[in-house]
Order: sequence, then structure tokens, then C-alpha cells
Amino acid sequence: MSGGIYALISVGLALIFGVVGLVNFAHGEFLMLAMYIAYWIYNKGGLDPYQSLPVNLIVMAVIGFLIFKLIMERVLDSDHSIQMLLTLALSMVLQNVALILWKADYRSIRIPMTNSSTNMGFLTLNTPRLLAFVIAIGASVLLYLYLQKTFTGAAMRAISQNGKAAQLMGINIKKTYMLAFVIGTVLVGLAGLLLSPIYPAFPLVGANFSTLAFIVVVLGGLSSVPGAIIGGLVIGVIESFAGYFAGAAYQQAAYFLLFILVLVFKPNGLFGKKA
Repeated sequence: MSGGIYALISVGLALIFGVVGLVNFAHGEFLMLAMYIAYWIYNKGGLDPYQSLPVNLIVMAVIGFLIFKLIMERVLDSDHSIQMLLTLALSMVLQNVALILWKADYRSIRIPMTNSSTNMGFLTLNTPRLLAFVIAIGASVLLYLYLQKTFTGAAMRAISQNGKAAQLMGINIKKTYMLAFVIGTVLVGLAGLLLSPIYPAFPLVGANFSTLAFIVVVLGGLSSVPGAIIGGLVIGVIESFAGYFAGAAYQQAAYFLLFILVLVFKPNGLFGKKA
């Protein structure tokens, strides 16, 4: 169930890297913002995260658009090291702004569904985790179909293969970059919303998941959306098995070991192609 959330977070990261060519170290902080938005809508408006889903996604789309236009667009032609330092700085700024505004307190959303379970034959599943898994996988599959079946999706795939050739074919590079960045931000915002009934919001929550997202993206093949989906599910399964058989202390060690093995033996990832 957790792997579905990891997949959704990672799909947005893979899309931004594949189309824009931007390694976004602030990706996890967008997830943190979405969790806080869900919390405050619930706390002030009484709407649970599922009811506030449209509002949350619209706000995340606006945030993604503004950050792209005000910050990211200015460094698209810069060296990758400058882009990485910029997104790392943005990550620290967002963490500290959250710390100033909301302190380091854990903010949890407790709804009747939080502790409910769903029986499926011999399986008993936590309902919020099951819903998060279904919605996350559904959103990831819809993104894949969008990339495969629409003109804009084809433009994104063309840019990821050869940006100059795509521009010569009449594709507006910057508009496509902006759309890819906004979609990636909305997807990680959806992941944050789905996590909010399960996991508390606090200023550093994004850092916990962004590390996992980078591992998943490398495992799946950097810019591969199907790779990110399968990579997220694989990490979720490994994390659960390691926690059950070896203990919670070994969960991170298990997927970091897999990460190292992939880098050593298949550095292009499971679905990556040689450049």
C-alpha cells in the first residue's frame, strides 16, 4: 500500500526530470505544503482531505506555476549544478518558512476513516492506505495514458528525447516545460493529501519522502513513468518485508542496499535507456 504513494511522488519527479531536465531537490517540500494545506482546510473548514481534494490540487497547481515562472524558468539554460543548488536552497527556504509559520509541532488529521479497516477475504487492510493506493496508482496510470495518447503528451515525450528537434517541429518548449512542472507539482500534492490522514505534517516531512523518491526514480530509470510506478511498488514491498522479517531499523538499509546494487549493476535503472 505504501508503494503506491511512493510511486505517485516519484512519477512527478520523473516527469519533471525527463521533460524539463531539472533535478528538483525541493520536490518533497511541495508534498509538505500539500499536507499542511489539507490540515488547515480540515482544521478551519471542517473538510476532510478527500472532500478538499479539488481545492488542494488547484492550490498546488498555482504554487507550481508561480515557482516555475518566478524561479525555475530563470535557470533552465544554466548548468545542472546551478539548478541543483537552486532547488536545494528552495527546499531549505520552504522548510524554514514552514518552521517559522507552524513551528515544529506534528499536525495530524484524525477522521473516522483513519483507524477503519477493509476486509478483503483473508486480508484486512487499513482503509486510508487502501484508498491512497488505489487513487495513487490510478493517477499514475492516467498520467501515462496522457503522455501516450495526447498531443501535449507526445510533445513532452519529444522534448525528453531531443529538445532541439522538438522545437524545430513547432513545439513551444517553455510552455511544455511549465506544464510538466505544474503536473509534477500537482501529483506530489495529491500524494501529500493522500498521506495526510495516515502521516503527520511537520516542516521536515518532505525530506523523508524525497530521498525515497530519488531512489525510486533511479531504480525505475530516471525519466521513465512506468519505471517510477513499478519502482515505487518494489520499494514498498522491500520496506515491508524488511520491517517484518528483520525489524523496522533495517527498512532503510534494505532499500538503500537495493539502490546501490542497481547503481553498480544497472546504472540506467530497470527501465532506463543508455544515453
